[in-house]
Amino acid sequence: MSPILDISDLSVVYRTPGGDVRAVEQVNLTLSAGEVVGLCGESGSGKSTLAYGATRLLRPPALVTSGSVLYSGRRITSGGDPVDLLAMDHRELRATRWREIAIVFQSAMNALNPVLRVQDQLLDAVRAHLRMPRNEARDKAATLLDLVGIPRNRLRAYPHELSGGMRQRVMIAMALAADPEVVIMDEPTTALDVVVQRDILAQIVELKETLGFAIMFITHDLSLLLELADKIAVMYAGRLLETGAAQDFMRAPAHPYTRGLLNSFPSLHGSRRELTGIPGSPPDLRDPPPGCPFVPRCGYAVPACTAVDMTLEPVAGANGLVAAGAVPGGPAGHLTACPIVTPEVSQEGVLS
Repeated sequence: MSPILDISDLSVVYRTPGGDVRAVEQVNLTLSAGEVVGLCGESGSGKSTLAYGATRLLRPPALVTSGSVLYSGRRITSGGDPVDLLAMDHRELRATRWREIAIVFQSAMNALNPVLRVQDQLLDAVRAHLRMPRNEARDKAATLLDLVGIPRNRLRAYPHELSGGMRQRVMIAMALAADPEVVIMDEPTTALDVVVQRDILAQIVELKETLGFAIMFITHDLSLLLELADKIAVMYAGRLLETGAAQDFMRAPAHPYTRGLLNSFPSLHGSRRELTGIPGSPPDLRDPPPGCPFVPRCGYAVPACTAVDMTLEPVAGANGLVAAGAVPGGPAGHLTACPIVTPEVSQEGVLS
């Protein structure tokens, strides 16, 4: 099955007087209909820039320097060839945004207009993208709140009158206003307590199963993606370091950076172990190191790492054999940008 969203060779820079900051570098990522793809990495790794660059929401000094973003939604292509979001004109983009691809932005308190009631903000989204009488639009707004579990009497509330969890639910309702086929969720549970996080995630899964949309879920929390996502992509310094099914990450993480992320949160099962963070800081992306950008922080680094071309390749075990189903670009492919460290070594090394 062809992907509904195919990001190919996408690169984004931020123009500065001190040189271009290469925030996203030659990223390839696909999202299939009804799938949840998790994008994980620490702050500054390029996750949000990737999503906003793919949907052309970045403003100067950001600049997309290469790549394509092919969209194959059934309403816009009618079974024909996919369309490239990066080649669309303003009118075509307006018709695609929210109707085809919607976004739940970070920090609901900042994303919602503080001087407009919830109803007015939902109506803006509905009437901008769906042609319907005002009475029907009001009914639609009320139905959207029903979907996310908020009482209808909160339609006349202002954002500051809602709890953090309710504001986040309003943002999700707004994203679903025009029945999109793809929803990008950028840190939708940030700053919420763990109980509310759990409720929000359960609701997201229920809505996805009911409405059938695909999700690109951006987060710092790899442990969350292990439960939620069908496929996970780990990003660092603007590059994808590892992609694969969630069970691949639980069973045999391949890249040392992935292993470091997994060792940064406690296990709920088995014996106690010491939590180990990742020493150091991400590199300056105006002048990234040659080869693998994780070399300065990696406990496995060898001289050959500075010549790695960062191409994602099927993961090989200690015997050099590629795991079954690990086909580049395939739905079950477990891919890594590190040809030096095998999953067996990464589970026994200094980051464990």
